[in-house]
Amino acid sequence: MRPVLTIDFGSTYTKVVAVDTDAPRILATAQDFTTAATDLSSGLDKALAKLHAKTGPMDYVAKLACSSAAGGLRMVAVGLVPVLTAKAARFAAYGAGAKVIATYSYELTRADTEAIRAHRPDIVLLSGGTDGGNKEVILKNARMLAGIEADFPVIVAGNRAAQDECVDIIAASGKPVYGADNVMPSLNMLNVRPAQDIIRRVFLERIVLAKGLSTAQELIDGILMPTPAAVLNALTLLAEGTSNRPGLGDLMAVDVGGATTDVYSIAKGLPTSPATMLHGLREPRVKRTVEGDIGMRYGASGVAEAAGMDALSEVSGLPVDTITRLLHQIQEDPSLLPQGNELSALDYALAVLAVRTGLIRHAGTLTQVYTPMGAVYRQEGKDLTEISRMVVTGGTLIYSGRSQDIVKTALQGNDPSALLPRDPVITVDHQYILASMGLLAGYDQAAALDILLQQFGKDVDNAAGQ
Repeated sequence: MRPVLTIDFGSTYTKVVAVDTDAPRILATAQDFTTAATDLSSGLDKALAKLHAKTGPMDYVAKLACSSAAGGLRMVAVGLVPVLTAKAARFAAYGAGAKVIATYSYELTRADTEAIRAHRPDIVLLSGGTDGGNKEVILKNARMLAGIEADFPVIVAGNRAAQDECVDIIAASGKPVYGADNVMPSLNMLNVRPAQDIIRRVFLERIVLAKGLSTAQELIDGILMPTPAAVLNALTLLAEGTSNRPGLGDLMAVDVGGATTDVYSIAKGLPTSPATMLHGLREPRVKRTVEGDIGMRYGASGVAEAAGMDALSEVSGLPVDTITRLLHQIQEDPSLLPQGNELSALDYALAVLAVRTGLIRHAGTLTQVYTPMGAVYRQEGKDLTEISRMVVTGGTLIYSGRSQDIVKTALQGNDPSALLPRDPVITVDHQYILASMGLLAGYDQAAALDILLQQFGKDVDNAAGQ
């Protein structure tokens, strides 16, 4: 046996997974409350005690960890045009496991810089202009960022003709600054990997210390990445496989949390009909989006605002005045559990509408346009209609016992213009292992894929045979 320990320092729970890479198999899982306010190692010790009560003492060959504790990796993205470089900056951030808390376009104003200072970001990603294009805006924004009295690192990933000057301007203010290749070197062409690599490097160099993780790090081999990046690693491996073993092919995943809803797609998403034209920025095959306003507790009011009270009433079967009362209770006590018929019904509706809203915002859209040659279709974003597999995770989807109903109901109420899966096979991350397998993939990729296929492949195979 070659046991490996993986640790996920979450905002609420610290989750530990023991894996035998020889078998390979999951030995046991456990969790306890994250003690971010005091010492993270305290919560980790309690989770390990629960784990070792199941497995007995273990001599691990490796201890790997990821973290979204203390709010995760909070990023501000600054670009030139919202639909182009600002969007490219968001793709870079999301793919690296960051949570984009604000996005700014065009020239920053004094009010913008005050808002950025108030946000207290962990990192600012400054982009803008294609290579050889507009330089004035990114240079102005570099000067505005340099003038903010706060010690956040800045990654400059815009017009290469302005990069050196931007770096010098920001460095002169005393802020840490990193240069990366332009996230959009030419019109509608993405190049986000270099910026993502630096985001992860900054996370390891600075954010681990800022989040108070250094004490816990002494107990393990290292905090390797933000938790969302680990989840994305696992989903990419599950979809694509390795050179020696195929994965499951294109897939999607959705993670509904208390404050946010994350959606992932591993697919090119190109038009499926010759009558459809792709319009705008071509999106990355591996894509993650974060809906920071919708969730089950802190984001419950955001679900109501996004979907509407009438939709909540229709899905839950509750009158609007009852929903208003329950939402107030949730706002007063976000730890409220779904006890009683009314709150259980509302939780079901919140989950359905969080999934529906997150999926619609993630997917592309299809609209009919008229030309001198007749009617054609215009696609913006990714066409995910042919996705046949969806993985779901998050406490509500895992523990509700109704994950299939939640996702299917969410898809049934789909916006007809949204290019979402029609009838995917749904598999549930019952053991909360996606982040764990994303960590393990960097240590033993074959073992990680084997376990992922054990957990998620058999459901697909069984469904296909029915």
